[in-house]
Amino acid sequence: MNHNPTEQNTSTQEQTKTIQSHYSYTEIIVWLEKKGVELYGNHFKILESDYPIIYKLIAYFLKDEATCFQYNINLNKGILLSGPVGCGKTSLMNLMKHLTATEHKFFVKPCRDISFEFIQDGYQIIHKYSKGKLYESEPKTICFDDLGTENNLKYYGNECNVMAEILLSRYDIFTAKKIQTHITTNLSASEIENVYGNRVRSRLREMINLIAFDKTILDKR
Repeated sequence: MNHNPTEQNTSTQEQTKTIQSHYSYTEIIVWLEKKGVELYGNHFKILESDYPIIYKLIAYFLKDEATCFQYNINLNKGILLSGPVGCGKTSLMNLMKHLTATEHKFFVKPCRDISFEFIQDGYQIIHKYSKGKLYESEPKTICFDDLGTENNLKYYGNECNVMAEILLSRYDIFTAKKIQTHITTNLSASEIENVYGNRVRSRLREMINLIAFDKTILDKR
């Protein structure tokens, strides 16, 4: 299917030029692109077709209330960034760490790594990524990267959907302490429900803002 590039360009401009903010979003994108080149090499580029997604992420992580209101983004919730494989979700979330104020700092943790830790250390891993380590007083804001790439795992013969348990526990700390959770995934909402159950899907609705790339977007790798 051929897209008319001029049509796409105008719709991108329309979506971005309506923002009324005291931040210069175009300058922030230039800065983010430079940061991306530092982190990922000279091939890193922010495409204009991705601006509508990136503007939403910038608004959220800068806590730009007026712009978030225009985008219907709730600053009390976390972010679920969804999109096809290779569209740049992980690198964008890593870049957003550099925009985030100290009190909202988060770290990015691949779900596959958590699953390997679970095989090695068992159920304490669920505690580690939800309530916090036994010796730490506070849980932390985490971005669970690539939800859906981990598998159901057996620990001493017991099968456990590790990420489902962690997300349910993080819902509890979200309601009790307002600690946010961010997620990147290439799963759709119905796929999330199939893999993690309807309880997880309904909790996620309460915990996160959905920001989604178009399914037709090209793999940038």
